[in-house]
Amino acid sequence: MFDPHQKFPIPAVTRLGFLKNFITNPNIVIGDFTYYDDPAGVENFENNCVLYHFDFIGDKLIIGKYCQIASGAKFIMNGANHGLTGFTTYPFKIFAEYSAVPLLSDNKGDTVVGNDVWIGYDVTIMPGIEIGDGAIIASKSVVTKSVAPYTIVGGNPAQLIRKRFSDQVIVRLLKIQWWNWTTTKIKEYAPVLLADDINKLMDVVN
Repeated sequence: MFDPHQKFPIPAVTRLGFLKNFITNPNIVIGDFTYYDDPAGVENFENNCVLYHFDFIGDKLIIGKYCQIASGAKFIMNGANHGLTGFTTYPFKIFAEYSAVPLLSDNKGDTVVGNDVWIGYDVTIMPGIEIGDGAIIASKSVVTKSVAPYTIVGGNPAQLIRKRFSDQVIVRLLKIQWWNWTTTKIKEYAPVLLADDINKLMDVVN
Protein backbone atom coordinates (compact mmCIF):
# COMPACT_ATOMS: atom_id res chain seq x y z
CA MET A 1 0.00 0.00 0.00
CA PHE A 2 1.16 3.54 -0.66
CA ASP A 3 2.73 5.66 2.03
CA PRO A 4 0.32 8.56 2.80
CA HIS A 5 3.34 10.83 3.22
CA GLN A 6 4.52 10.10 -0.32
CA LYS A 7 3.80 13.06 -2.57
CA PHE A 8 3.48 11.16 -5.84
CA PRO A 9 2.13 7.60 -5.50
CA ILE A 10 2.60 6.65 -9.16
CA PRO A 11 6.25 6.58 -10.28
CA ALA A 12 7.16 9.28 -12.81
CA VAL A 13 3.64 10.82 -12.65
CA THR A 14 3.72 14.27 -11.08
CA ARG A 15 0.23 15.42 -12.10
CA LEU A 16 -1.36 13.20 -9.43
CA GLY A 17 -0.42 13.40 -5.79
CA PHE A 18 -1.62 12.79 -2.25
CA LEU A 19 -3.04 16.20 -1.51
CA LYS A 20 -2.30 16.60 2.20
CA ASN A 21 1.42 16.76 1.41
CA PHE A 22 0.97 19.95 -0.62
CA ILE A 23 -1.25 21.95 1.75
CA THR A 24 0.16 24.79 3.87
CA ASN A 25 -3.04 26.55 5.01
CA PRO A 26 -4.08 25.29 8.49
CA ASN A 27 -7.74 25.89 7.54
CA ILE A 28 -7.51 23.23 4.82
CA VAL A 29 -7.57 19.72 6.29
CA ILE A 30 -7.06 16.72 3.99
CA GLY A 31 -7.28 13.04 4.92
CA ASP A 32 -4.77 10.33 4.07
CA PHE A 33 -4.65 8.98 0.52
CA THR A 34 -6.95 11.65 -0.91
CA TYR A 35 -5.49 12.60 -4.27
CA TYR A 36 -5.80 15.43 -6.74
CA ASP A 37 -5.01 15.14 -10.44
CA ASP A 38 -4.02 18.16 -12.51
CA PRO A 39 -1.70 18.38 -15.53
CA ALA A 40 -0.66 21.83 -14.30
CA GLY A 41 0.57 20.33 -11.02
CA VAL A 42 -0.89 19.16 -7.72
CA GLU A 43 0.87 22.00 -5.91
CA ASN A 44 -1.57 24.44 -7.53
CA PHE A 45 -4.59 23.06 -5.64
CA GLU A 46 -4.48 25.47 -2.72
CA ASN A 47 -4.28 28.60 -4.88
CA ASN A 48 -6.32 27.55 -7.91
CA CYS A 49 -9.02 25.34 -6.42
CA VAL A 50 -9.81 26.84 -3.00
CA LEU A 51 -11.18 30.28 -3.84
CA TYR A 52 -12.03 33.31 -1.69
CA HIS A 53 -10.55 31.63 1.37
CA PHE A 54 -9.59 34.55 3.59
CA ASP A 55 -7.88 34.04 6.95
CA PHE A 56 -9.99 36.68 8.69
CA ILE A 57 -13.18 34.70 7.99
CA GLY A 58 -11.82 31.48 9.46
CA ASP A 59 -13.91 28.94 7.58
CA LYS A 60 -12.38 25.55 6.88
CA LEU A 61 -12.25 23.14 3.98
CA ILE A 62 -12.24 19.62 5.38
CA ILE A 63 -11.83 16.63 3.05
CA GLY A 64 -11.79 13.04 4.28
CA LYS A 65 -9.70 10.00 3.39
CA TYR A 66 -9.43 8.19 0.06
CA CYS A 67 -11.17 10.92 -1.95
CA GLN A 68 -10.53 11.36 -5.67
CA ILE A 69 -10.52 14.92 -6.98
CA ALA A 70 -10.27 15.60 -10.70
CA SER A 71 -8.71 18.56 -12.50
CA GLY A 72 -10.54 21.86 -12.32
CA ALA A 73 -12.45 21.20 -9.11
CA LYS A 74 -13.32 24.45 -7.33
CA PHE A 75 -14.27 25.02 -3.71
CA ILE A 76 -15.90 28.43 -3.31
CA MET A 77 -15.41 29.58 0.28
CA ASN A 78 -17.34 32.11 2.35
CA GLY A 79 -15.19 35.04 1.28
CA ALA A 80 -17.15 35.03 -1.96
CA ASN A 81 -20.44 35.77 -0.20
CA HIS A 82 -22.02 39.21 -0.16
CA GLY A 83 -24.95 40.46 1.91
CA LEU A 84 -28.28 40.07 0.12
CA THR A 85 -30.69 42.00 2.35
CA GLY A 86 -29.51 45.57 1.72
CA PHE A 87 -29.92 47.83 -1.28
CA THR A 88 -26.38 47.05 -2.37
CA THR A 89 -24.26 43.93 -2.20
CA TYR A 90 -21.00 45.95 -2.08
CA PRO A 91 -18.93 45.05 1.05
CA PHE A 92 -18.15 48.58 2.31
CA LYS A 93 -17.72 47.58 5.95
CA ILE A 94 -15.30 44.75 5.23
CA PHE A 95 -12.93 47.13 3.50
CA ALA A 96 -13.28 49.68 6.29
CA GLU A 97 -13.01 47.34 9.27
CA TYR A 98 -11.33 44.27 7.74
CA SER A 99 -13.41 41.97 9.90
CA ALA A 100 -15.78 39.53 8.24
CA VAL A 101 -17.18 37.66 11.23
CA PRO A 102 -20.00 40.10 12.11
CA LEU A 103 -20.45 41.28 8.54
CA LEU A 104 -20.94 38.17 6.44
CA SER A 105 -24.51 37.40 7.41
CA ASP A 106 -24.56 34.80 4.65
CA ASN A 107 -21.63 32.82 6.09
CA LYS A 108 -22.45 29.17 5.45
CA GLY A 109 -19.79 27.67 7.71
CA ASP A 110 -17.18 25.05 6.89
CA THR A 111 -17.18 22.99 3.69
CA VAL A 112 -16.93 19.30 4.58
CA VAL A 113 -16.29 16.43 2.17
CA GLY A 114 -16.60 12.90 3.56
CA ASN A 115 -14.48 9.84 2.82
CA ASP A 116 -14.21 7.95 -0.48
CA VAL A 117 -15.86 10.80 -2.40
CA TRP A 118 -15.26 11.14 -6.15
CA ILE A 119 -15.35 14.75 -7.37
CA GLY A 120 -15.38 14.87 -11.16
CA TYR A 121 -13.74 17.22 -13.64
CA ASP A 122 -14.47 20.94 -13.31
CA VAL A 123 -16.92 20.58 -10.42
CA THR A 124 -17.78 23.69 -8.40
CA ILE A 125 -18.76 23.32 -4.74
CA MET A 126 -20.37 26.30 -3.03
CA PRO A 127 -19.66 27.44 0.57
CA GLY A 128 -20.84 25.42 3.55
CA ILE A 129 -21.69 22.29 1.58
CA GLU A 130 -21.48 18.86 3.21
CA ILE A 131 -20.83 15.88 0.94
CA GLY A 132 -21.46 12.48 2.47
CA ASP A 133 -19.18 9.46 2.41
CA GLY A 134 -19.05 7.54 -0.85
CA ALA A 135 -20.80 10.22 -2.91
CA ILE A 136 -20.00 10.91 -6.58
CA ILE A 137 -20.20 14.40 -8.13
CA ALA A 138 -20.50 14.32 -11.92
CA SER A 139 -18.22 16.44 -14.11
CA LYS A 140 -19.14 20.12 -14.60
CA SER A 141 -21.63 20.04 -11.73
CA VAL A 142 -22.33 23.02 -9.48
CA VAL A 143 -23.11 21.79 -5.98
CA THR A 144 -25.39 24.24 -4.17
CA LYS A 145 -26.81 21.98 -1.44
CA SER A 146 -25.48 19.15 0.66
CA VAL A 147 -25.12 15.67 -0.84
CA ALA A 148 -26.23 12.50 0.93
CA PRO A 149 -23.83 9.58 1.40
CA TYR A 150 -23.46 7.11 -1.47
CA THR A 151 -25.48 9.17 -3.92
CA ILE A 152 -24.59 10.36 -7.42
CA VAL A 153 -25.45 13.97 -8.25
CA GLY A 154 -24.92 16.04 -11.37
CA GLY A 155 -25.94 19.19 -13.22
CA ASN A 156 -26.20 22.90 -12.52
CA PRO A 157 -27.46 23.04 -9.87
CA ALA A 158 -26.52 19.46 -9.00
CA GLN A 159 -29.50 17.14 -8.56
CA LEU A 160 -29.81 13.55 -7.41
CA ILE A 161 -29.21 11.13 -10.27
CA ARG A 162 -29.48 7.96 -8.22
CA LYS A 163 -28.34 6.20 -5.08
CA ARG A 164 -25.34 3.96 -5.57
CA PHE A 165 -26.79 1.18 -3.42
CA SER A 166 -29.98 0.26 -1.57
CA ASP A 167 -30.71 2.04 1.72
CA GLN A 168 -29.91 -1.16 3.61
CA VAL A 169 -26.48 -1.47 2.00
CA ILE A 170 -25.72 2.23 2.56
CA VAL A 171 -26.48 1.87 6.27
CA ARG A 172 -24.08 -1.07 6.46
CA LEU A 173 -21.33 0.75 4.57
CA LEU A 174 -21.59 3.79 6.81
CA LYS A 175 -21.30 1.53 9.83
CA ILE A 176 -18.30 -0.38 8.43
CA GLN A 177 -16.27 2.77 7.61
CA TRP A 178 -13.62 0.81 5.74
CA TRP A 179 -11.51 3.95 5.30
CA ASN A 180 -10.60 3.70 8.98
CA TRP A 181 -9.14 0.21 8.58
CA THR A 182 -5.39 -0.22 8.65
CA THR A 183 -3.67 -0.07 5.29
CA THR A 184 -2.67 -3.70 5.74
CA LYS A 185 -6.30 -4.76 6.10
CA ILE A 186 -7.38 -2.64 3.14
CA LYS A 187 -4.69 -4.17 0.98
CA GLU A 188 -5.73 -7.68 1.99
CA TYR A 189 -9.41 -7.12 1.31
CA ALA A 190 -9.15 -4.73 -1.66
CA PRO A 191 -10.83 -7.30 -3.99
CA VAL A 192 -13.87 -7.35 -1.67
CA LEU A 193 -13.97 -3.54 -1.50
CA LEU A 194 -13.81 -3.31 -5.29
CA ALA A 195 -16.69 -5.76 -5.69
CA ASP A 196 -20.35 -5.24 -4.76
CA ASP A 197 -21.14 -8.23 -2.54
CA ILE A 198 -22.19 -6.72 0.79
CA ASN A 199 -22.33 -10.13 2.46
CA LYS A 200 -18.67 -10.80 1.72
CA LEU A 201 -17.79 -7.39 3.07
CA MET A 202 -19.80 -8.06 6.21
CA ASP A 203 -17.91 -11.32 6.63
CA VAL A 204 -14.70 -9.32 6.76
CA VAL A 205 -16.10 -7.11 9.48
CA ASN A 206 -17.53 -9.95 11.51
